[in-house]
Amino acid sequence: MRFKNLDLNLLVALDTLIQVRNVSRAAEEMFITQSAMSNALGRLRDYFDDPLLIQVGRTMELSPLATSLAEPLRDIIVRIEAAVVSTPSFVAGESTRIMSLIVSDYSLSTIMPEFLRLASRSAPFMQFQFKPQQNYPHVLLERGEADLLIAPTLFCSTNHPSEVLLEDDLVCLVATNGPFATADLTEEIFQSQGQVVMQPPNGGESFAQRVCTQAGIKIRVEVSTYSFASIPLLVAGSSRFAIVQRRLGEAFASMGDVRIVPSPVALPKLQQSLQWHSYRTRDPALVWLREQLHSAVQAMTARANGTG
Repeated sequence: MRFKNLDLNLLVALDTLIQVRNVSRAAEEMFITQSAMSNALGRLRDYFDDPLLIQVGRTMELSPLATSLAEPLRDIIVRIEAAVVSTPSFVAGESTRIMSLIVSDYSLSTIMPEFLRLASRSAPFMQFQFKPQQNYPHVLLERGEADLLIAPTLFCSTNHPSEVLLEDDLVCLVATNGPFATADLTEEIFQSQGQVVMQPPNGGESFAQRVCTQAGIKIRVEVSTYSFASIPLLVAGSSRFAIVQRRLGEAFASMGDVRIVPSPVALPKLQQSLQWHSYRTRDPALVWLREQLHSAVQAMTARANGTG
């Protein structure tokens, strides 16, 4: 198909070239030969009368025109992909769709096991990819590199639809044989005692850090780690403590080396939301995915309350 004498297949090639900035890798992404991709780049250069990608040493840089085309071109590709993939014929029990979710370490540890148990029963052939949360996680939605984002509401974009998935209290995690296992934490100790803090591996700050900063509460970071899963090991047998979500804290406390104590400082609850690209709102697979996640949280809550 052509539009103003441009083969529209070349737009897909250009989008891939802009994303990877390498002819060989772009060819692999599109499952074509390197010579075919080189030919496509040549035709694009002729059409736009611009180099588009410029060799600089061992890397390729985008020309100013290619840079200006990157965002609108990606938007076009995402629109087309959403229209093609989002068919009304989705049947969970027969689908082989691969769904990609951006999740934090917290969600991966607490929600995803229950979600997978539910999903595997109704959609045994579907696959799920979990991608780590990063700064500005909604960008991956806009690029079409993920189907769904699960993140604190305050980290979600206002440009795409979202819905609240759950709320969770913030508590303190201390060593069972440490000085705060039986003695109450005071506000003074909270701000002066060394803490273990989770800092996302791709930059940014955790929800606990963000709310403390917004509340003007200073904390003393003694140890920072990139994974929530390592927190109980770094708190156990020490006088350090950590601020964690209650669901996560209860899972850690069941191991025996740490326990939960109330925070002496009033901290807002974590509100975790689901977010998806506005173009994907009517995708039945995405609607099903959101329903399964809500069901997983309801099942977790019922068990915690002794009613499930």
